[in-house]
Formats: sequence, structure tokens, C-alpha cells
Amino acid sequence: MPEFTHIQDDKAQMVDISGKSDVTREAVASGKIYLRAETLTAIREGRVVKGNVLATARVAATLAVKNTATIIPMCHPIPISSISVDFTDGVGYIEATVVVKMTGKTGVEMEALTGVSVALLTVWDMVKSAEKDKDGQYPVTRIEGIRVLEKKKGK
Repeated sequence: MPEFTHIQDDKAQMVDISGKSDVTREAVASGKIYLRAETLTAIREGRVVKGNVLATARVAATLAVKNTATIIPMCHPIPISSISVDFTDGVGYIEATVVVKMTGKTGVEMEALTGVSVALLTVWDMVKSAEKDKDGQYPVTRIEGIRVLEKKKGK
């Protein structure tokens, strides 16, 4: 059995960015939620009991981006310039892509990742009744591949 060493960290702090200059910044993040074929069809046809899945997920992602500093303790509150949330239909999945832009002293990767995460969780929440099997489990449903696709700094 491998040995594990306990790591104790009694220090957590927000990084001082006061010496940095304001720069235009952008981050693009994406991730996928895998769903049953019937659920994907219901989303496409607007037949989900809870309502418009992708519109709700878009609003949830936008709120998540704007509130990232409240959710993740060491993130700086930043002045968001723009947020776009898009969805792509794939074979067996929906992919969410979030683009966040701002001008400031720190990056926007965490905001983009938070937006994608909440968008996908919102999709799951809205379709969970259709995704459960007879035992109340989720044999198909999963979220995967949340990642930063690109980040830009400067012009």
C-alpha cells in the first residue's frame, strides 16, 4: 500500500496584482455533458418538463461567470466586459463553450471554467428525471472534458 503524506497548508491568500497593468484578456473554456438519445431529442424539440434547457443553462452560466469571485475564494472580483455562451450538439452529448472578455490585471480562465461547469450542471438538473434509470441511477449521464481551450492577453 502506498504511503501518503499529509500536506498541511496554513496559508491561503489572494495574489497581489496591484503592480500589474490593465490589459485586455480573453479566455475560452468548454466541456461536454453526455445524455441519453431520447433526452437529447427532447432538448432539441423543446419537450423537457422544466422548460428551455439551453436558454436556462445560458443564463446560469452568465450568472456563474459574474459571481466566480464569490464562489472561488482566491479569485479577484473583475470587471467583465463580455460573456458568450454557446452550445454544440454532438453524437450523444452537448458541448458548452464560454468566452469571457475583460480589461484588467488578472486573467479570466476561472470565470470561463466556472461558466462552463454551471452551464453543464444546469443541463443535468433540467433533464435529470429523464436521465434516471429504473433504479434512480444515471448510467449514461456524465460531464467530461472541462478545460481552457484558449486564453489571450493583449491586443
